[in-house]
Amino acid sequence: MRRLSTLQLIPGMVLADNVFSYDNQLILAQGTTLTDNLISRLDLYGILSVSVTDDDTTSSGLYTTTEDMSYAERVKHSPAFQAFREDYEINVDNFRTSINKIVEKNITLDITTLLKHSLDMIATHQGTIGILDMLQNMREYDDSTYNHSMNVALICNILASWLRMSQADIELATACGLLHDVGKLLIPHDIITKPSKLSDEEFNMIRKHPVAGYELLLSQNVDEHVRNAALMHHERNDGTGYPLRLKGNQIDKFASIVAIADVYDAMTAARVYRGPLCPFRVIEIFEEEGIQKYNVELMLIFLENVINTYLRNHCRLNDGREGEIIFINKDKLSRPVIKCGNQFINLAENPGLRIECLI
Repeated sequence: MRRLSTLQLIPGMVLADNVFSYDNQLILAQGTTLTDNLISRLDLYGILSVSVTDDDTTSSGLYTTTEDMSYAERVKHSPAFQAFREDYEINVDNFRTSINKIVEKNITLDITTLLKHSLDMIATHQGTIGILDMLQNMREYDDSTYNHSMNVALICNILASWLRMSQADIELATACGLLHDVGKLLIPHDIITKPSKLSDEEFNMIRKHPVAGYELLLSQNVDEHVRNAALMHHERNDGTGYPLRLKGNQIDKFASIVAIADVYDAMTAARVYRGPLCPFRVIEIFEEEGIQKYNVELMLIFLENVINTYLRNHCRLNDGREGEIIFINKDKLSRPVIKCGNQFINLAENPGLRIECLI
């Protein structure tokens, strides 16, 4: 039996133990054979790691992406992407250096300077969905706390803009995303990356990273919402989160913004067996299980804006037909109307069909 991060999971692996949510709700049973959708479900519930059996017959070579990479290739070969990647790498390095000084040497956090680098990058590469597309194609980087925190900060900035928040609050939401996982840097690296089964003590230590981050930020001159985002980003609207099992309005609004950005970044991460998920598949998973767990108002605005940016894009359906996305169904965002030649296909009325990929 091995304990693996959800990022290391491959379809075909078999769970060695039951997987429970943090309020002891059974999510997946022992003996379940993992699929791509089930792995994404673990992300949705905020599960960090699971135990799998040792008799593993899977191979990363057996699982390759079904995505037609032409859409991703267009993004990757654009001058805008090349410029963004250079700025992104510089910003992650700056963030790593600054945050390590705070964690290891207890140096006072200069939030203004730290945030300025990210805000300058966003201003330089303005265009919200453009940044989301570019992030989705930056997945050759490891999923370090530093990269993930930068991604979440950028997504928080985009969501806050879509919410029409004031400029000051947009910047505050960005800061919340940037520092939400600072508590993980207080946990020994060998525990976070441990390939074997975690002891109860080690598992509890990882689960305490929200409290550790909050306590670290108490000694820093940062806004209360930034501290709350570190503490509450794993809380869920229905009370199934941790560490405090808060519900609804008990959760800081900025922490709710971070929670959506956090899980979106996790769910769109590339895996060893596929590239990043098609946005329509991510939204389908949110619609099926995520709406009740996250702030509904914030989640719907996020999903509607993400999906609306893909109007007029071309896509391939799971039956091989190709067409143009011409209409978004408000009641079923993941299932728009597709024009295939002279035929109009309403995916909301065709449950057997779905968008396989953008092309």
